[in-house]
Amino acid sequence: MNTATQNPLLDFSDLPRFDLIQPEHVKPAITQLLTEGRALIERLTSDDTPATWADFAGALADGLEGFGRAWGIVGHLHSVNDIPPWREAYNEMLPEVSRFYTELGQNLKLFQKYRALRESEAFARLSPEQQKVVNNEIRDFRLGGAELPEDQKPRFQEIMEALSQLSAKFSENLLDATNAFAEVVTDESLLAGLPAYARDAAREAAQKAGLEGWKFTLQAPSYGPVMQYADNRELRARMYRAFGTRAAEFHDGASKPEWDNTPIMKRILELREEDARMLGFNNFAEVSLYPKMADTPAQVLAFLREMAAKAKPFAQRDIAELQAFAKDELGLADFQPWDAAYVSEKLMQARYAFSEQEVKQYFTEPKVVAGLFKVIESLFGLKVREDQAPVWHEDVRFYRIETPAGELVGQFYMDLYARETKRGGAWMDEARSRKRTAGGIQKPIAYLNCNFARPVGGKPATFTHDEVTTLFHEAGHGLHHLLTRGTELGVSGIHGVEWDAVELPSQFMENYCWEWAVLQDMTAHVDTGEPLPRALYDKMLAAKNFQSGMMTVRQLEFSIFDMRLHCEFDPQGQHSVMDLIREVRQEVAVLFPPEWHRFPNSFSHIFGGGYAAGYYSYKWAEVLSADAYAAFEEAGNPFDPVVGKRFLDEILSRGGERPALDNFRAFRGREPSPDALLRHSGMIAA
Repeated sequence: MNTATQNPLLDFSDLPRFDLIQPEHVKPAITQLLTEGRALIERLTSDDTPATWADFAGALADGLEGFGRAWGIVGHLHSVNDIPPWREAYNEMLPEVSRFYTELGQNLKLFQKYRALRESEAFARLSPEQQKVVNNEIRDFRLGGAELPEDQKPRFQEIMEALSQLSAKFSENLLDATNAFAEVVTDESLLAGLPAYARDAAREAAQKAGLEGWKFTLQAPSYGPVMQYADNRELRARMYRAFGTRAAEFHDGASKPEWDNTPIMKRILELREEDARMLGFNNFAEVSLYPKMADTPAQVLAFLREMAAKAKPFAQRDIAELQAFAKDELGLADFQPWDAAYVSEKLMQARYAFSEQEVKQYFTEPKVVAGLFKVIESLFGLKVREDQAPVWHEDVRFYRIETPAGELVGQFYMDLYARETKRGGAWMDEARSRKRTAGGIQKPIAYLNCNFARPVGGKPATFTHDEVTTLFHEAGHGLHHLLTRGTELGVSGIHGVEWDAVELPSQFMENYCWEWAVLQDMTAHVDTGEPLPRALYDKMLAAKNFQSGMMTVRQLEFSIFDMRLHCEFDPQGQHSVMDLIREVRQEVAVLFPPEWHRFPNSFSHIFGGGYAAGYYSYKWAEVLSADAYAAFEEAGNPFDPVVGKRFLDEILSRGGERPALDNFRAFRGREPSPDALLRHSGMIAA
């Protein structure tokens, strides 16, 4: 029987069948794939199977690929269409999937096969990619508990399953608390200062909900404009409190006690600490850093504090200017955090004579997307064009990347707009990875997801410059996945790339959002069609590092908090998570939220995502990406073909085949330097 025709989640012949896949397909498909996966492992670990690449390591990777792809589709739909049936289908199978991966990581027979392969004479004849896969697997088996005594493995498996469930619950609580709050305004005078697009979107949201007036939510496209533009201070304060107390113990708004992430954070930290101790590490930060570029928590904290020492004087200047402007020009003597975005916008208008709202009118969706594609084509000599595929929502578009001769390189989905059923933020994920097969090269496929405001009033959607930068950022991740030349799954694309280097291509791409040659082509005023005026661009450029000190210390605050949380904090001790973040703020911050603010409860990067003891990697990779872009600056051309080809050959196409630091050295010819980042941020002279 052809099971793929019975269950579209099992159809791996080409693109995912998003037009057919339903929640009821999840349990039977994943159950079948788990059964097949366990049978495969049993066969490959038998004494009859030789410890060679073809018979063992390659066969295992190929045999489990379908399971990874199917569960990836389920996780993707849980993120972009989080309706109750999909949430239930995902959560029902999550413990089973977690159990399987924990079993895999603890399978001593598999571990011994990999070690036998590495110790064999045949290992030297493997390709560099294959050797790296074997070495990575041996490392990951150690992290997965393979060397634990047999009587400790069941407990380790319980920990892994519990952490998966707690992480999912953290994200669900945050999404539910975000969606539950609404500020409905019926007095139009309270909307003073808000741009027309924000009013129109709020009016449309109210009408859809059957309400009079304007409905504002805590989703970024609604929340951000209120905080940045609304003249009514009480409205900003109410929205700020609702946003800052999401998934916390306060229930004075729409939040519910069962959505409180406080006990979930405590339990996650306890289990991560137990995990680390069982594996022989002093703390979870050491576990997290084991496969990364950075060596120790102390090294990371020294790097972050060195950056903080350089940035804090600029941040202190920024906040002093903000407070003085608020008092002298706006009459706000008691400057509060809910005033920060609003006053910053007014100060930027006063200093540079433009506003983000003015700039936003030029970044229309069709031009921005076309501009992004032109950058990719110019940098790497490729073509991007629209393609056809089944999709999960009418917003989604599908594209292909080709060589000039028309050969397919890879494909990607683009889902740009916010929805209530879609998790917040922006992210890239993989639908399929590049590998060599018996029939040729399997081409990679990626998902690019953002949460921008939808078009209203029949006009194209318009993006802030920050949103354009976000799109370029996620496209950089996509290029890292799509432009790989790897042929082994374990090191193809972003696989096997150290976590603290994986942000290099994404942050590198952000630089093109500031190039005049790029902005000329990717802007068209939503009403007139005119491109961005040079005078307005010059103002943007002058304002580029506006409050860069404040933004830098904010990132460092989160990074130091994350690292200390996982290397110093005792989750069973007297001090709370909130005590720790207040202590970190005393060290590096210049803007202090109220006592009731509960930022950690919504810090999904480290509690609901993969950045635990790894949030520093954003800043670490910024050093790498700024230094990489400086190579184009030194060449005098952001599209220099020689430098572009070297970037593609030595960094993007390499995947995880060799250490990221070796990739960087091959591209730059030296060790990375923070000077370019400090210069780009306006914190040292050019």
